Amino acid sequence: MDVIRAHYAASDRGDLPGMLAPLGPKTTWTEAAGFPYAGTYTGPDEVREHVFEAIGRDWDGYRFTLGDLLDAGGTVIGVGTYTGTHRGTGRSFTARVAHLWRFEGGEVASFEQIVDSAPVVAALREQQ
Repeated sequence: MDVIRAHYAASDRGDLPGMLAPLGPKTTWTEAAGFPYAGTYTGPDEVREHVFEAIGRDWDGYRFTLGDLLDAGGTVIGVGTYTGTHRGTGRSFTARVAHLWRFEGGEVASFEQIVDSAPVVAALREQQ
């Protein structure tokens, strides 16, 4: 729980190295199908490039707000809300999300995002 709390605290501060600190070279990070950055990335460098740098390039004020942090044994679950405004369209969104952090041997083995992607994708589209 402390490792994941530290990740979310780093996120609140905008501290990318702190956010990536729990990830080892073999940690897999999966962004949900249908989400703009969908895919599975391995290690902190791929996550930085394909997730956090991409989000920073495409969105203003993109934020995860943690609502609940749940201890499920070898898995920690963060439940909250994403918000942001797309730089290209000027459209904002709010989407509910759950993060599943799985541990093996005391280390983060994997991260999986489960998200309502529809509001995020709608913010990418120009209004008609």
